[in-house]
Amino acid sequence: MEETFSETFEAALEKSRKLEADLIQNPAKYKILTGDRPTGRLHIGHLFGSLQNRVRLQNLGVPTRIVIADYQVLTDHDSFENIAQYIQQLTIDYIAAGLDPENDRTFIFPHSHVPELNQLLLPFLTLVTMSELDRNPTVKEEIQAAGLSRINAGMYTYPVHQAADILFCKGTVVPVGKDQLPHLEITRQIARRFNERYAAKQSVFPEPQPLLSKAPMIKGLDGGQKMSKSRNNAIMLCHTEDETAKLIKKAKTDGERVITYDPVNRPEVANLLMLISLCTGEEPQAIADSIGEGGGGMLKNRLTEALNEYLRPHRAKRAELEQNPEYIQQVLRKGIAKAREEASATLEEVRQVMNMVI
Repeated sequence: MEETFSETFEAALEKSRKLEADLIQNPAKYKILTGDRPTGRLHIGHLFGSLQNRVRLQNLGVPTRIVIADYQVLTDHDSFENIAQYIQQLTIDYIAAGLDPENDRTFIFPHSHVPELNQLLLPFLTLVTMSELDRNPTVKEEIQAAGLSRINAGMYTYPVHQAADILFCKGTVVPVGKDQLPHLEITRQIARRFNERYAAKQSVFPEPQPLLSKAPMIKGLDGGQKMSKSRNNAIMLCHTEDETAKLIKKAKTDGERVITYDPVNRPEVANLLMLISLCTGEEPQAIADSIGEGGGGMLKNRLTEALNEYLRPHRAKRAELEQNPEYIQQVLRKGIAKAREEASATLEEVRQVMNMVI
């Protein structure tokens, strides 16, 4: 039986801690691959949940590749009219958040523009079984979340395409949440099986390690579900200060006047306190104590002030970038060129070990 990467989440967490420590000491020996699907604009959940961590790792000196997974939108979305616009908006928010495409370590690209990357999909598909794809819990959850009654083959091969995204540049670290570990395990299996089958003497692909996120799950303004544009409970990074204030005013709290931090019994209030904490660095309990009998109105005012102050530099940079679409195109073209260069080198190596060079 083939060895699995992690028998328990606790084991994966311990390996992630050791990886984090070594990343700080030896950033240049790693390469990070991460990204997003262009299904809409980004919100503050993305900023606190992933973007800030990407910037932190980049600033440590880790080579960083950001893939905009546009082909993968087609697996569970019928609409494709706005994909190009969303790619541009994602890029704007990436740069406004602090990702630096000028440092020669960070590159942003849409994977539909890297044909060499997608050529890895065919040999990779021969290295996994249908039963492995069928029982992937992440795919099952995504099918359920999308409410699909007609499931296309792209949904099942999604983890294999993700493996190509990671391995084309020989990514060694992938920041993930607990729910994404099964996807990354398929990538590790593909790398392992390719090396065993075709490159026993000298491995072609590394087995990428998961870097588990330390960020809390950012709940929406309803306080019950994960923040999401589709659930109408999100504050988008492109919102103005006035729009942000109006949304927070409608946020759900409860009937108790005294503000306390109690995530179990008062999840809506606790969520707003956590958002303030993420902006100011204060502990949620201390914020609750300072508001006291001020009630939900004071809580919402405090969050409005903290969030608008925190987002002010991002919004200023964002406005500047929106006035310069040529620069955004330049960033993407540079990222595509770098990705194609890396993918071509990897594909040539793959052809050689598979005896397909003519």
